[in-house]
Amino acid sequence: MEAATVATSSQRKLKRKRTLAKSDPEFDRLNSLPWNSSLPQNDDDGAFSIFIGSNELEGGFLSLEEIDEAEYGLNIPEPEYGKRKTKKKSVQDEDVKKQQQDGVGGASSDEVEAELDESVKAKEKKKKKKKKKKTKKKDATEDQKVEQPDADANVKDGNGEEDNDETEYYAWNELRLHPLLMKAICKLGFKEPTPIQKACIPAAAHQGKDVVGAAETGSGKTLAFGLPILQRLLEERDKDANVVEEPEKYSSKGVLRALIIAPTRELALQVTDHLKAVAKYINVRVTPIVGGILAEKQERLLKAKPEIVVGTPGRLWELMSAGEKHLVELHSLSFFVLDEADRMVQSGHFKELQSIIDMLPMSNISTEDNSQNVQKSCVTVSSYQRKKRQTLVFSATIALSSDFRKKLKHGSIQKKQSSTEGLNSIETLSERAGMRSNAAIIDLTNPSILAAKLEESFIECREEDKDAYLYYILTVHGQGRTIVFCTSIAALRHISSILRILGINVWTLHAQMQQRARLKAFDRFRGNENGILVATDVAARGLDIPDVRTVVHYQLPHSAEVYVHRSGRTARASAEGCSIALISTRDTSKFASLCKSFSKDNFQRFPLENSFMPEVLKRLSLARQIDKITRKDSQVKAEKSWFDRNASSVELVTENYDSEEEQVNKQKQMKVSSRQLKKLQEELNMLISRPLESKSFSHRYLAGAGVTPLMQEQLQQLARQKLSDHQGSSLGKKGKLVVIGQDCMDALQALRSAGEEVRMNIKDLAGKQRNVETLKRKRKEEKKRSRDQRRKQKKKLKYGDE
Repeated sequence: MEAATVATSSQRKLKRKRTLAKSDPEFDRLNSLPWNSSLPQNDDDGAFSIFIGSNELEGGFLSLEEIDEAEYGLNIPEPEYGKRKTKKKSVQDEDVKKQQQDGVGGASSDEVEAELDESVKAKEKKKKKKKKKKTKKKDATEDQKVEQPDADANVKDGNGEEDNDETEYYAWNELRLHPLLMKAICKLGFKEPTPIQKACIPAAAHQGKDVVGAAETGSGKTLAFGLPILQRLLEERDKDANVVEEPEKYSSKGVLRALIIAPTRELALQVTDHLKAVAKYINVRVTPIVGGILAEKQERLLKAKPEIVVGTPGRLWELMSAGEKHLVELHSLSFFVLDEADRMVQSGHFKELQSIIDMLPMSNISTEDNSQNVQKSCVTVSSYQRKKRQTLVFSATIALSSDFRKKLKHGSIQKKQSSTEGLNSIETLSERAGMRSNAAIIDLTNPSILAAKLEESFIECREEDKDAYLYYILTVHGQGRTIVFCTSIAALRHISSILRILGINVWTLHAQMQQRARLKAFDRFRGNENGILVATDVAARGLDIPDVRTVVHYQLPHSAEVYVHRSGRTARASAEGCSIALISTRDTSKFASLCKSFSKDNFQRFPLENSFMPEVLKRLSLARQIDKITRKDSQVKAEKSWFDRNASSVELVTENYDSEEEQVNKQKQMKVSSRQLKKLQEELNMLISRPLESKSFSHRYLAGAGVTPLMQEQLQQLARQKLSDHQGSSLGKKGKLVVIGQDCMDALQALRSAGEEVRMNIKDLAGKQRNVETLKRKRKEEKKRSRDQRRKQKKKLKYGDE
């Protein structure tokens, strides 16, 4: 009876399915298609005649035929891997419902659900075990996948972005770099190597030579020594993987392979960022070690045992002398790099560098004699890493003697010189660092040393008028990033306070600032398109700041080398820029020596609109008065706070012994000064709220005082904007306010449009300087005579009365 009831129920279901299929319009559409029958057409025996038109053939098709979905108007969806789990769960739920409805084997629905739950749990356990095995396999193959080169040119990254076409980077193929390095170079967008990179990379990476390289600022010297380091590490890694049976035992991980020393913190951090960008697709760690950061934090970073360390001499020697294990064990060091070496050898600088060089192991010992010592000292260093250490020295300016190679050859036989001798030149520095006699000397500096697209100019002025001309440059020609260089921190503070009072937002950078403040100012300057940085010569070395249009020498540097590095902050990487030197009568001798060192006879005089100067001087006088009052108040407050702080530390009770009249007078003076300050600030704010206008400017007639080159350029730009507006390029947009005669032309455009070339006669400049000095000497002598005469007269009067 039970079997009969099950059979009748199954027949009823089949009938329902057939009726539903006939009434479905989708079924009608599919049935009308030209299907080929999967059953034999000439079926004499009628073996399959029972199943035709029924749904009893469960378990799949007997035969399949490949069709084109476009021909039949079918859309086959692509598989969605992310939704597999949810689909499986829904299928399981449907099976549960069917089995509940059918009542398989006459069992109750609760029993069926219990059985299904147990089966689902067993399946999930099996899946978890499989996943664990897969993750272990993936972790084992990840390191191998990183080292495999990409075969295709257009490789997609994790973000889904495609790499650039390799044909654009064809010039790099001559250097025979590793595919992973080429991938990073393509990602960074460096389409061709610079001349210094073309010359240095083959010598350092493939020939294994020491290198002394010199090129103009902004020529790509960081990658000139960074790419050979990474290339050698990758080559050794590949060789170790092929030759050694257990590459993990003999790998170069955990030992210091390259030590790069830079003169300033900012440069060291910049070099670190560049190397990390190039080493993006390889497992090489780069760590900066600089001052201004807690030494304990940097010790924690060194516990990760990075292969490359970039640092400044002071902090490196501090950690080395403290016995930092990763920095002291230099047996595996393959590269010793000195960036901006000319700054390293300046007198009174970087004594720690001398101590660091003395700690380096002798690289000139033959490999046969040294191989046994290396094996004893370190088992993890492979034979490919026991090459001689390479020394790379780079600078923007370099001067080597003709017998430099002979000195290196002679120095390689002798032992290291005594530590009492200083590093007074690049030659002695290279010799002490163990540079070999077959070193590649690459000097790509121009005779003028300066960048090719740098426009140099000067402004002659009095010392007290430098602030006015600086404000004029920043206000009238303030487009693009500008760096103002000073030689003293006192001058930097004076300029920054005056400019801030005048409403110009500036950032400062000098050696006495904390490292966090220095990095913050540097990042903010980089983030502002029209930013202004007032800095000492700390910012003159190696900093790669994009789109610096103007460099202003508020005070001339003490040497020609520093002038080159300062001016090199602009016109970098074949870009354009200009430098403006403010020259007073005190600076004529320095300027003459600069012209002589660069063998330059012609300089451009920066064009000035003298009609602006009365308005500029008016604003500047108010700013100076405000600065004087605020400085005086801050000094009084600082002295008072200093006295109170020290008294409280010693537990002294301070009393005010001033009389009532004195206290009243002090309060009156404070009120008068505050009123005066408020009045000056209101007057200055009223002037600053208006645009800077020339004295001859007419509000009624635009060209009443004549059309200057600056005004002509602005009118042409306005005409071009008007044409673009008529063409519909900026419909519905609010136009930018343009002030005629102000802030529309940068310094380079002004220099090219109206710059006057002046022939500099060095003899005349030297003669003028001598005349100024003789006049000063005469005035001093006259003052001294008059002083002596007064003293004598006082003595006579005194003794005459007695």
